[in-house]
Amino acid sequence: MLEEFLPFVGLIIFGNIENLILASQGVVGGVNPKVLGLLSIFIVIIWLVIGFVATDVAMQYSQYITFIGGLAIVILGIKSIVDAVRHIKQVKRGE
Repeated sequence: MLEEFLPFVGLIIFGNIENLILASQGVVGGVNPKVLGLLSIFIVIIWLVIGFVATDVAMQYSQYITFIGGLAIVILGIKSIVDAVRHIKQVKRGE
């Protein structure tokens, strides 16, 4: 049974990394941590429901889904790093 879902293991790992990146962006952006936490939990629950409902349909596209998810993580990671570096430079300048 577990073998059926092995194509999505990478996506699960990428999804956790994506949550960390988005949380980092929220902190740098000054978002209220309680609101950020509640929204994050809400989105995770939505993805869980979608995962249960659409897994059978998505199995044939698992390679594409994993690639797109990984690409999104790379793009979000780069954006997060750029924003964090800009923020650090602003703090050092006293702005």
